[in-house]
Amino acid sequence: MRMFSVEQNFQPHFEHLEIRYEPELQTVWMQFKFPGRPCMSRELLAEIAVAQKSIAQTAERGYEKGDKNRLMFQVLASTNPDVFSLGGDLAHFIRLIKAGDRDSLFQYAKACIDVLYPTSTSYGLPFTTISLVQGETLGGGFEAALSSNVLIAEQGATFGFPETVFGLFPGMGAFSFLARRIAPALAKRIITSGKVYKAEELYEMGVVDMLAANGKGHEIVREYIEHQQSRSLGFQCLDQVADQFNPLTYKELMDITTLWVDAAMQLTHKNMRLMEYLVKAQDRRWNSKTVEQPRLAAV
Repeated sequence: MRMFSVEQNFQPHFEHLEIRYEPELQTVWMQFKFPGRPCMSRELLAEIAVAQKSIAQTAERGYEKGDKNRLMFQVLASTNPDVFSLGGDLAHFIRLIKAGDRDSLFQYAKACIDVLYPTSTSYGLPFTTISLVQGETLGGGFEAALSSNVLIAEQGATFGFPETVFGLFPGMGAFSFLARRIAPALAKRIITSGKVYKAEELYEMGVVDMLAANGKGHEIVREYIEHQQSRSLGFQCLDQVADQFNPLTYKELMDITTLWVDAAMQLTHKNMRLMEYLVKAQDRRWNSKTVEQPRLAAV
């Protein structure tokens, strides 16, 4: 059985995140938990950063030791099969924009790319990051899913970037991640359309790497990892070739995020009213536990 050692002092008693190691698969599962509205809250982002530090240390230690059974895979998912993430914390955005607090909005945006960048670059190691999307993912949640090396989605899962509805654009890596998977023109079309896409559509476009039947996502992820374990060297080399062909830099993400913050601070009263409407709709839907009813696009 494949095994690796985990940080002994790492006690993942998180409120917004569930961490689970599967040593036999050389894998760590990082799953979102949502005590409230299923968005990328500051608390969730902070917990992800803590977890990533431990994951990176564990993976790096095994790599430096040449341990063939080292930690090699990370799976990003949600504990709720109906929603991966509805994206950024709109209520927090509204408060900061109304207060004219650009610095705090920038810190929130920076916290987002600070957790997306390590995932997108595999912690700088021969390591594979995987996103499993079940149910709905929008805005920043879509960006988080795209940040992984491999995107697996269940049939019927939905994806969208609704930011243009209220005068913004997805500013935490959407174009950077999409344009490295598909043609830049098509990436721009997806972002600006405001459309909610089905997983099957995105699979045909090349955005989604693998489809799983409803309820079979975890099973397909495990099958994928088992397959990769026997062919890992070739796939790791291929990932390195792709990274060298079109490397993603932290500066690129930071420059785009800065543009996003500046744009957010210039939103009109009409834009803000629409954002408030979306927050209230999210709250009503989540609090009444009607996730399976017709979905309302939100960030």
